[in-house]
Amino acid sequence: MKIGVLGGGQLARMIALAGYPLGLKFIVLDPDPNAGAGGLSEHLLGAYDDPDLLAQLAEKADVVTYEFENVPAHVAKFLSSHTLVYPPAGALAVAQDRLLEKNFFKDLGIRTAPFAPVDSLPDLQKAMPAIGYPAILKSRRMGYDGKGQVVLKSAEALESAWESMQGAASIVEGFVPFQREVSIIAARSPSGAIAYYPLSENQHRGGILRVAECCTNDPEQATAENYVSLLLEKLDYVGVIALELFDLNGELLANEFAPRVHNSGHWTIEGAETSQFENHLRAILDLPLGSTQPRGYAGMVNFIGGLADDAQLLNIPNTHLHLYDKTPRKGRKVAHATVRADSETAYRDALQHLAELALAVDDS
Repeated sequence: MKIGVLGGGQLARMIALAGYPLGLKFIVLDPDPNAGAGGLSEHLLGAYDDPDLLAQLAEKADVVTYEFENVPAHVAKFLSSHTLVYPPAGALAVAQDRLLEKNFFKDLGIRTAPFAPVDSLPDLQKAMPAIGYPAILKSRRMGYDGKGQVVLKSAEALESAWESMQGAASIVEGFVPFQREVSIIAARSPSGAIAYYPLSENQHRGGILRVAECCTNDPEQATAENYVSLLLEKLDYVGVIALELFDLNGELLANEFAPRVHNSGHWTIEGAETSQFENHLRAILDLPLGSTQPRGYAGMVNFIGGLADDAQLLNIPNTHLHLYDKTPRKGRKVAHATVRADSETAYRDALQHLAELALAVDDS
């Protein structure tokens, strides 16, 4: 069985690593000659909408998936007429447009921050009395890891903020004074079976995820499962999905969803009975989904822009290092380390040590 992946970065790399024990082979389409998954798969080098490469991918792959949501939706739609494509192209289209996404949540009865579409400076000025300050102006498309976003603190900032968007269709959202950021990851198979992972509590800085921790028996677990199940059913979804949420005084507000495996779920590689990557493959192949039960205390630390010494990292007890084979660069995710321990004390000690080392080399 051969799995096609649109995108060949670290997520595709981890999907392939999870698939090899299952006897699966991989083929990735990516324009980067140094794509991280290239060494683990056949690599079709070129643009995502190259018709010849798409024809090859459709012919060679038994099922196609993707590792990030900025793959052109029309590409997924085209491929779906020639082979199986999971998650479905419709989910990709919604996730790529922040306004469609927010309206999608609203239609499902899932609360969000107040929002309004913005296509001009007058639109922005008109929206702000209802949205209030502070707020965030975001491009509707292509933003990730904090890119394409401007914080609005007063009316005096509106003109320069809009100029920074360079005319891009945008959305303005009210700021949520949340107590914490969480995400829920779930997998759904074509037969409708769903497996939910425990909530992850996430720490961001500069719009980039830094630390994610598994929250066993979290009081908001049932609400998060209900929200993500609404998305899965409405989208007729297949594969792994991540729903990012703000916890505001015990009430969950949806931020965005990712139609793919997700950075906040990397702790599942060592920290759960079945990783999100293996369950994604099980789901798109309509195989029985694996247990999502955590294996003790588990969390993950990202390394952004730089990496501490390998030996220093591997000397930390209960730590597992995952290198992405990427050249260090400002603001770039180059690796992560997971912590899994049977005692909370051992877990906390390792996580704190990792976080300190990550901060020391962080140039973002």
